[in-house]
Amino acid sequence: MKKIILIIFLLLFICPCIVFAEQPALLKGSVSVVPKSFFGTWRVTSSRLEQNADIFKEKSLDMWNLSRTDDVITLYNMFNGAKAEINVEDSDDSHVIFTKYGKYGKKKLTDRAEIYIDGDTFTGYDYIKIETFVNGKIVKTQSAKYKIKGEKIGGAIVTD
Repeated sequence: MKKIILIIFLLLFICPCIVFAEQPALLKGSVSVVPKSFFGTWRVTSSRLEQNADIFKEKSLDMWNLSRTDDVITLYNMFNGAKAEINVEDSDDSHVIFTKYGKYGKKKLTDRAEIYIDGDTFTGYDYIKIETFVNGKIVKTQSAKYKIKGEKIGGAIVTD
């Protein structure tokens, strides 16, 4: 459960870390591997470790609510109103990997999160890559790596 929440945090967490304002893309998928304990409200902080462009914020603080209705996991950022439906690609008892892709005009965002869960906290990394296209070819690649930390502050929201 915590792994999924962490991954969801990272998905929507990445969008606020990018200086240009775009709405996050919606992703749909199965939630069969997600335990109920991952759902709830989390306080998430991120600190930029490295970047190759000045478009990424240095630090960020967010509050995320992760919920499930049937086979859809929803992440809602209470601080900025961002909302997304996500899919977990890989997880086990304490390790979760999630990748999100989004298109914003001539830019493609790839957001890969790797989270390690320990009780009601998590730590991990978030890797962001933004590719700019002109005439179908990549003309610029911007990237950043963030250290992510999360603390669960509320219970689960799961509806079947």
